[in-house]
Parts: sequence; C-alpha cells; structure tokens
Amino acid sequence: MSNGAAAARHQAAPEIRERDHQLATPYGVVVAREWGTASSLVPLVLLHDSLGCIDLWRGLPSKLAQVTGRRVIAYDRPGFGQSAPQDRRPRPDFVVSEAEHAFRAVLDGFGIDRFVAAGHSVGGGMTLAIAAAYPKRCLAGITISAQSFLEDLTRAGIREAETQFADPAMRQKLARYHGARTDWVLDAWIGSWLSPAFDGWSLDAVLAKIRQPLLSIHGALDEYGSPEQLKRIADISAGPVRSLLIGDAAHFPHRSHEGATLAAIAAFLDGVE
Repeated sequence: MSNGAAAARHQAAPEIRERDHQLATPYGVVVAREWGTASSLVPLVLLHDSLGCIDLWRGLPSKLAQVTGRRVIAYDRPGFGQSAPQDRRPRPDFVVSEAEHAFRAVLDGFGIDRFVAAGHSVGGGMTLAIAAAYPKRCLAGITISAQSFLEDLTRAGIREAETQFADPAMRQKLARYHGARTDWVLDAWIGSWLSPAFDGWSLDAVLAKIRQPLLSIHGALDEYGSPEQLKRIADISAGPVRSLLIGDAAHFPHRSHEGATLAAIAAFLDGVE
C-alpha cells in the first residue's frame, strides 16, 4: 500500500465538494463535473456508457472520491446529457478515437497531466484505448462491464434493448437525461453496434499496447458481454491485469454491487500516485 495514497484518502474523506464546468471544445461545449478536494494524487476520469451521462453515474463519483482520496471528474461526451448536440452518428472508430476526441479536450480544459481512466461498458472500451494512447500520462485503467470484442451476445442484448425502447415510456425515461438528444443517443448506440461497420470489431490491437496496470470488473450475468470479455483483456494486455468476476451481477455491477466495486477500486488504486 502506498502511504501517500492512504493518507490522501483519509484526508479527503470528510467532505466531498462538487463543481460543474462548461468546457469550450472543437466539438461544442462539453459539460463536466468534478468531485473532491485538492489532492496530490492523480485524478480519476470517468467515461460513461452508451446511454449514459454524468447524472447516470448517480452517487458513484462522490463515493469514489471519498474512498480513494482523489479528485474524480466525469463528463458528458458530445451529444449526451448536457453537452453540445451532434448531428451525425459517431464514426465507426469512435471507441478508439475518443482518446483524441473529447477526452483530450477534457484533459486540456482541466489542465490534467497524469491521470487514471475508468469507464463503464463502451466507456470501458474507451478506457482501454486511452491507456494505449497515453502510455506515460495514464497511470492505470479501470473497466466495468467493458466490451473488448463483439460477441453475438452483445448484439442480441442490443436488439432486445431496441425492442424495449420502441416503447414511448422507455424513451421518455431516457429523455430525462438527454432531452432532445434522445433519438441521437439511441442511434449512436443501436445504429452503430448493429451496423456492418462493426462486424468483427475488437480492441485486440489496443490491448497489445497497454503496459499499465488494469482492473477489470465484470458481471457473470452481463447481458451485453460474457466473462470471455475479462479473459480477452487479461490474455492480450501487455501489462498486469486484476480481474474481478461478480457471479450474480449483470451489466451494472457498480449499482447492484456498489460496495464490492468501490472496495476493489480503492484497493487497486492504493499503490497508484
């Protein structure tokens, strides 16, 4: 355990402050939020899932700031949440290119040099791409329910979701977070992943470039990816990988098993300055 990390976590625990930011970027305004007080530890930057946004992280960022002693930053990718609307479906390489897209703008906007990246679902895939793209600046990566290659299960789960979101009531629930962007958000997920452009998609080339420590968390009941996702990350990544498979969790283990998720992340980051 790093004494510095443990001390900073203890100092940050009493009060977690929250602050919103609007960052001017080449992709329009990107809305970001930070939690925590000043810390000597590198910040943790969160990347949301395909239908996500800052608010859908719910209480997790504040709790992460508390248990790790780090500043935690989350942002709405362009087109999502409160960030600038987009008028085109993301490019087929959007998972990998996010490292040089809005994510870089967030680093620049906050003046962040070194960091830890963490993401859920497609945000987990983006985390892997970021670790590969920033070998010296990204000190570690954390994935939750990440897809590292396309399985039949992935597309089957998306097709089921497409059927569910045909219900106006389901769309209305999503619209609480994305407003007029909702149709775009759904197409950015469903239209992208079901398109022929995603046939055979994988992050194998990205994984082979990763040297940093990784923590990969996955639910055995995940409806969008089997435990083979964990195995693929561990087998191909060139750095040390700590894998956690939660037997009775589905696609949102950080909600259904929040305590176990927080404990795993805190332990993983204890040695990361």
